[in-house]
Amino acid sequence: MDEKHKILKKYWGYDTFRPLQEEIIDSVKQGSDTLALLPTGGGKSLCYQLPALLREGICLVVSPLIALMKDQVQQLNDRHLKAACMVSGMSQSELSGVLNNAFCGTIKFLYVSPERLKQRQFIEYFRRMKVGLIAVDEAHCISQWGFDFRPPYLEIAAIRAYHPQTPLIALTATATPAVADDICTLLQMRHCRRFQSSFVRSNLAYRVIESADKKRNLLHVIGSSGDSGIVYTRSRRNTQAVAHFLVENGIPATYYHAGLDARERDARQGLWMTGQRQVMVATNAFGMGVDKADVRFVVHLDLPDSLEAYFQEAGRAGRDGLSAQAVLIVDSSDLVMRRHDLESDYPPLKYVRNVYRALCNYYRLPLGSGADTRFDFEFERVRATYNFDRREFYGACRFLEREGLVAFPDPDSAHSTLHVPVSRSELYRFQVEHQRLGELLETLMRMYPGLLTAPVSIDEAKVASRCFSTAGEVRGMLARLHERHVVDYQPRTDKPQLIFLSPRIDEGFIFPRQHSYDQLRQAAEQRLEAVIRYATQRDLCRSRYLVAYFGEKADCNCGLCDVCTHRHFTADDQRQAILTQLASSPMTVQGLMMLLADQGYTDITAVLRDMLDRGEIVLDRNQMLSVSR
Repeated sequence: MDEKHKILKKYWGYDTFRPLQEEIIDSVKQGSDTLALLPTGGGKSLCYQLPALLREGICLVVSPLIALMKDQVQQLNDRHLKAACMVSGMSQSELSGVLNNAFCGTIKFLYVSPERLKQRQFIEYFRRMKVGLIAVDEAHCISQWGFDFRPPYLEIAAIRAYHPQTPLIALTATATPAVADDICTLLQMRHCRRFQSSFVRSNLAYRVIESADKKRNLLHVIGSSGDSGIVYTRSRRNTQAVAHFLVENGIPATYYHAGLDARERDARQGLWMTGQRQVMVATNAFGMGVDKADVRFVVHLDLPDSLEAYFQEAGRAGRDGLSAQAVLIVDSSDLVMRRHDLESDYPPLKYVRNVYRALCNYYRLPLGSGADTRFDFEFERVRATYNFDRREFYGACRFLEREGLVAFPDPDSAHSTLHVPVSRSELYRFQVEHQRLGELLETLMRMYPGLLTAPVSIDEAKVASRCFSTAGEVRGMLARLHERHVVDYQPRTDKPQLIFLSPRIDEGFIFPRQHSYDQLRQAAEQRLEAVIRYATQRDLCRSRYLVAYFGEKADCNCGLCDVCTHRHFTADDQRQAILTQLASSPMTVQGLMMLLADQGYTDITAVLRDMLDRGEIVLDRNQMLSVSR
């Protein structure tokens, strides 16, 4: 048994690799820059974790989500592999401790967000570390032409200069050929070796149901088996409404969206993971990093933004290799609404500039000032003050964030910040004159040595434990110090936040390249049109359609999707299905048609008329169908 198989068995308990894993691991081990395109649930993390153990030095992992980082670190530590992450909310001493451990080699894996790569403290440590591998998870986020572009990913290439000989592996589950090219270029990958697993999911049946009665069709999809599943909807409000509907119909369900606090989300996810709730109704905030193998169905009640997003979310069904289904339920109004939404998501440049000017004016920022200032973001109040359309205002805000002018941080990453703007002599004088507040300041300076130079994240509870006090008392004392201008204290808040990342500029300098903006909009339009074609076409196997979008040519039809199975039903098949359904009890025409359509039958109306004409079935005065006696 070679070394990599020994490690696989020792730490993961497996005897063999999944398809392509071994080839990817060998490429990384040999020092080659590597791009791995593996499906959701295809074992991407092993492709950098195992070769990192075969190489000297630490493995730096860049990941976009705090929850995902914490989960990966926990899994590695459970396998007795030393790992740590740097996340907001950690004290300065904790962050320094993690960096020291990474520098000394006492941890093997260091997880960071892309935003961390710009911070001076991180760079000073990183340039002196022995780095054996750089891994970039969710690498599609680096492409502005992709479906989930995140500007901080563009910073990743800059850190390669400190370790030019260190290989980099980029990993993603969803990338078109154009996005894959972008990943290799923007990460400055040299002689990049690409490995792409097939996008074909042979156990997954893709189906599209056209219906205005989405909830009733949802019940038919879920059935009575008690199988676990996920239902996706675009609206936070709708997650609760659909979950309530399912519970009313005897299906244990819960809901999940980003508006719930972290504790509530964790609790709801736990209920679903352990099987105490059969169905999770969620927005697209749910699913990243969730590892539940026995999901039998994923249903989308609204059109997704892109086929990349749909493929990733639908791919959470059937990870155990057993039969599962991915169902999209749409009606004609969905297509009109999504095209309208796209118009709002990409408002004219003049509108975006007006929104930037309005934000600066609302928060009273003069030209050339405001860098790194934070405010409670009163979305509705700002919008109403300037009479902006809600969706267009939201779209403009997101584009300002994309350009790096503002940020709207995740509430889960919120933390208190503290800065001491006075000189050391003034600080000492204050400490002498105010004993109790002076003791607090001394504790803070020991815990957070960078307070005199820049704002740092603090944890009031940890400070309180050092002062033999309570978190509430610490907050009160910090507020008094703030009033006296001894410190600049910004307490943690659960309210939405707006951060101005740079000094206010003249809005005329925003988006100077109309051509570039138009290209971004065109790329979004193309992604949406691909989704609409997927939902409306009836000629091509749905699996073949999806894999072709990702640049793969399938050898044959899947035989499972609604397009494939419709081709197998003759008129006699449908006649027999109708007689079978009506043999047990009479049904309404609408109920029978909906049930059979859900099973993949087409042209039901024509068959019903023919059977009524022949006298095989009858329609009574109550509009109930039954078999002729």
